[in-house]
Amino acid sequence: MLISKPVAEAIRAGTVTQAFRRWDTPRVKVGGVQLTPAGLVRFDAVSQVRDPDKLTERDARKAGVKDLAALQKFLSPTARKPSARGGRGGRGGDKVYRIRLSWAGEDPRIALRQNVPDDATLPDIAARLARLDARQSGPWTRDILEWIRDNPRVVSKELAALRGCELLPMKVDIRKLKALGLTISHEVGYEISPRGAAYLDWADRRDLPDEPDQPDR
Repeated sequence: MLISKPVAEAIRAGTVTQAFRRWDTPRVKVGGVQLTPAGLVRFDAVSQVRDPDKLTERDARKAGVKDLAALQKFLSPTARKPSARGGRGGRGGDKVYRIRLSWAGEDPRIALRQNVPDDATLPDIAARLARLDARQSGPWTRDILEWIRDNPRVVSKELAALRGCELLPMKVDIRKLKALGLTISHEVGYEISPRGAAYLDWADRRDLPDEPDQPDR
């Protein structure tokens, strides 16, 4: 379920407590949580709106929509041609659902990225990154982490150009590193987290050749 940043922040503030969606069947589970730009949002209840024409201005405000007319326009089915895969026309589905929402807590990645790993955790991070690296195009995690460390808050287009890759797939890759608590996203560019910096320091030390044994004097 897509939740925009302004709506997510309003859910956190308690001014938005519900959402409306046009679906065939509910696409969220009661009691489930979803990560949003403002933290975790919990789905407290889902119910079908039997008569969408009876929604009110208050319903619109509680959903973060400016007025009832805008809400009705959002929920109105839009006729369109069936997809090439055989899907039906229309927006979302045949039914309108009310989803009750509440803020469930901070983004768990925020605490994770501040958590400097110990000697027992560092190999586990390395193993997770190795699994991300195990794709046909070859390893990529170390290069991106080092570039972000050395070029904080630089627009992502520069990183994509440097790597000779498409912007959007690269952003998906960086979100995988963020999920491990290794990077921090900003309005412009990225920054290595304390957890990510500790991992790179450990990886750099691991790459150093062993010093030869000194002869006994």
